[in-house]
Amino acid sequence: MSSSPTAGPRRTALDALHRSLGATMTDFAGWDMPLRYGSERDEHHAVRTRAGLFDLSHMGEITVTGPEAAALLDYALVGNIGGVGTGRARYTMICREDGGILDDLIVYRLADTEYLVVANASNAQVVLDALVERAAGFDAEVRDDRDAYALLAVQGPESPGIVKALTDADLDGLKYYAGLPGTVAGVPALIARTGYTGEDGFELFVKPEHAVELWQALTKAGEGVGLVPCGLSCRDTLRLEAGMPLYGHELTTELTPFDAGLGRVVKFEKEGDFVGRAALREAAENTHHEPPVLVGLIAEGRRVPRAGYPVVADGKVIGEVTSGAPSPTLGKPIAMAYVDAVYAAPGTAGVAVDIRGSHEPYEVVALPFYKRSK
Repeated sequence: MSSSPTAGPRRTALDALHRSLGATMTDFAGWDMPLRYGSERDEHHAVRTRAGLFDLSHMGEITVTGPEAAALLDYALVGNIGGVGTGRARYTMICREDGGILDDLIVYRLADTEYLVVANASNAQVVLDALVERAAGFDAEVRDDRDAYALLAVQGPESPGIVKALTDADLDGLKYYAGLPGTVAGVPALIARTGYTGEDGFELFVKPEHAVELWQALTKAGEGVGLVPCGLSCRDTLRLEAGMPLYGHELTTELTPFDAGLGRVVKFEKEGDFVGRAALREAAENTHHEPPVLVGLIAEGRRVPRAGYPVVADGKVIGEVTSGAPSPTLGKPIAMAYVDAVYAAPGTAGVAVDIRGSHEPYEVVALPFYKRSK
């Protein structure tokens, strides 16, 4: 009999701090993460109108370095990574040979031959294993850096002012989907401007031992403008309103990027082969098969749709909900769903969601539900 305790969920460097703030914790992708601190609706509205502070240290960081780092990533991923300028980032995907999506990723080019690949927490090991396998024959190193980083995010209209108060980095010159090294509150950080809420904001990659110090400095800097700590629950409603896909819901190995309406991330024009090229070319050119379309649905009633619920019209099932929740911004339940193309046009009449046997009427709309004013 082994006397060692069963390994529980991993804890981030901010775990004790979350508990001291009274966070409701949950196991998410093998990590103990804050779900909410108080009201998820209040946290959601804070990000939309002021600012929210998130611990995203569960995300999977993988560093790729070496003379052929760009060539490896161009082969391993569907995007043109070699074409990304130093200090810039790109949203891309890693696919199987059959074109199925293994994960969606953000890749930062930190230096000429150094890249940071950020994978979803639930897929980090899968992505790491695939990159290591695909690195065979390339003069490049793939390094698991999940333990080397804590990741904090400040999101919302007040976020530039909050971070500016703590850094002399050129935030005004930092474009969307870019990253630059700097210090924030005296802590060395990679300062990125990407985000997953539909708002402006920053992600701060730092060493785990600096996470608490940085969190506290950001909290203090945001006191006067209504910054609040935010959990994963409001992160989900924020990204849903912004029409942003979540792996395991809108993206799966059963879908190609073209099925998901994200064929634009596949760059056939780049030089050389890449994993999935042939299958994806076939998917792109298949005019006989019209895949279901990802649409937005807004409830006419109050009942909330959940992932897996059937979408119905004309007495038959025409699709399936992938994500659903009450929308704090719209004040109504909303959902993303894949539906047959013939029912995908905004305003299509007669579409409903089967919620436990009751066909609740929904309006079909184009995504996103919410877009911030510039």
